[in-house]
Amino acid sequence: MTPGDIAPDFTAATPDGPLTLSALRGGPVVLYFYPKDDTPACTQEARDFSDLAAEFAAAGARVIGVSKDSAAKHGRFAAKHALAVTLVSDEGGDICERYGVWAEKTLYGKTYLGIVRSTFLIDAEGRIAQVWPKVSVKGHAEAVLAALRALA
Repeated sequence: MTPGDIAPDFTAATPDGPLTLSALRGGPVVLYFYPKDDTPACTQEARDFSDLAAEFAAAGARVIGVSKDSAAKHGRFAAKHALAVTLVSDEGGDICERYGVWAEKTLYGKTYLGIVRSTFLIDAEGRIAQVWPKVSVKGHAEAVLAALRALA
């Protein structure tokens, strides 16, 4: 996915019921992909986005996190950490595949398939405005907020 591409639509489960990406058109969306609930970096990323939730909302944006965890697990994760982001379940991996974030990774010399931490800023018309591949968590939510503000 590159800037200018139409963001692939999806309907997926959240702890609060199904969410359809195209139904959010009319306002920007921050769509971030992360490997797993309740791991240190993933928790920090979700907390960072949640800490800035009021600022993202003031800019008219919805922040949505996607992983392969179940909607029930997302619900427990969100409640445990008082998260203010919507968490989407992609148990089958279809959304990850369409956004190109399901890829080969290496950890301690072992190669495996997994979610590459990535973020997509989607404009009000449903087009990719900016992509952050292979995200480093520290300072990332702030960088996305700055890009969102520049988009307006």
